[in-house]
Amino acid sequence: MDLKTLIRTIPDYPKAGVQFRDITSLIEHPEGFRESIKRLAAPYRDKGITHVAGIEARGFIFGAGLAIELGVGFVPIRKAGKLPGETMGQNYALEYGVDTIEMHAGAVKDGDKVLLVDDLVATGGTAIAAISLIRRSGATLEDAAFVIDLPDLGGAKKVQAQNINTHFLIEFEGD
Repeated sequence: MDLKTLIRTIPDYPKAGVQFRDITSLIEHPEGFRESIKRLAAPYRDKGITHVAGIEARGFIFGAGLAIELGVGFVPIRKAGKLPGETMGQNYALEYGVDTIEMHAGAVKDGDKVLLVDDLVATGGTAIAAISLIRRSGATLEDAAFVIDLPDLGGAKKVQAQNINTHFLIEFEGD
């Protein structure tokens, strides 16, 4: 199955010149969605993963499916102020400012082995912040999986520079 054909491209969204890669057309396709989860899981079945961490919001969709497929727990990584209880946060740079992501304190700890998941890696800023956040918890993070890589934006190389092995299902040249 060619998963790339199930990704809809929306030109000039959210602003002129951007080619938005929309995964909703993939997740609306039952066989395509199931196949994407199986392909994301394949490299990690025997790696001792204890938790999948998914980045808000589309990373929740693939991350939760992947956690079920691997038989492990799911850890949501959310924008600041969205999780109840005690959290730990990590700031990261935006084009015009700074944002923060958080996860529950104690969600992962020493001895846990985490797989980071998101739908897409573009510039890598959010993924790198999530890597830092998870590693600060004491857990081991060596791998990240993404449905889509936009290699021209360089995010995957930045993630790999954090000593993270990356796995992608689809690449789209250009932005």
